Amino acid sequence: MKILGMGNALIDVLAVINDDSLLEQMNLPKGSMQLIDEQTMKSLSDALVNFKKHLASGGSASNTITGLGKLGIGSGFIGKVGKDFYGNYFKEDLTKYGVKSHLTETNEASGVATTFISKDGERTFGTFLGAAANLTPADIDPKNFEGYSYFYIEGYLVQNLELIRKSIVTAKEAGLKVILDLASYNVVEANLDFLLEIMPKYVDIVFANEEEAKSLLNLDPEAAVSELAKMVDIAIVKTGAKGSWIQQADQKVFVPALSVNCVDTTGAGDLYAAGFLYGLVKGYSLKTSGEIGTLLAANVIQLIGAKIDEERWDKIFENLKSLS
Repeated sequence: MKILGMGNALIDVLAVINDDSLLEQMNLPKGSMQLIDEQTMKSLSDALVNFKKHLASGGSASNTITGLGKLGIGSGFIGKVGKDFYGNYFKEDLTKYGVKSHLTETNEASGVATTFISKDGERTFGTFLGAAANLTPADIDPKNFEGYSYFYIEGYLVQNLELIRKSIVTAKEAGLKVILDLASYNVVEANLDFLLEIMPKYVDIVFANEEEAKSLLNLDPEAAVSELAKMVDIAIVKTGAKGSWIQQADQKVFVPALSVNCVDTTGAGDLYAAGFLYGLVKGYSLKTSGEIGTLLAANVIQLIGAKIDEERWDKIFENLKSLS
């Protein structure tokens, strides 16, 4: 089975900050994702001029899809980039991870997510979408869905209501199951009615963290996963350092998190989703799939950025061999 993803094609510029006062100065609520314009992006860049920065291709769905590509799952990605350095960087990264590109290009600047990493590992995003914001319903080509079994959407795109409607209807008409990652609590709050409308009709699998679940349903994680499981086939609610709740119909399991040294939570949810979906495609149980997701998340949070290094991937593959 192959998985097609769609999301904001972004380049992550990551920096560890000394304290959270910088977030207050830049008017960025800690832990949030705020959309910014090009001028604000330049201001954030100036604020980080004396910080050590890390560059990586990013965007929530892209992180998940490249993780799946690395795991050997046939994957593709729909997005939009500029004809510039960042756009080329993004395209080359998809190829490196074995992901089929369904990118369209524009003359506008590629998107950049400036990521502030607090000392406790929490990350805060100031996101200039650039070309990524110009992904429109007209860019959704039914031919791009051919040969895939699942369609994975990052929740950040939910703000583009017509794009989401067109893409999920196209996916369903092509026989794909739809996967939605809610992505950010403030995006959920801003699009609550829309999400509650589309999820029971079109979504088969949903990923949420406890803040997103709280914003959506005003319930604690265990109660939220059960409520979500009434709307979709499989529901997952992640609870950070505690673990994750997973439910399908009446089957509910809890998978504890692994105790590791957290350096940066960027990509934790994205790589969890990659691991879980890998297990699902391979036919593993909910619990085992959750454990694979937990393993990937535990590895990525020990590093800066949303990409796992080769040495860690080698160890992950050794762990996965015991499952086959």
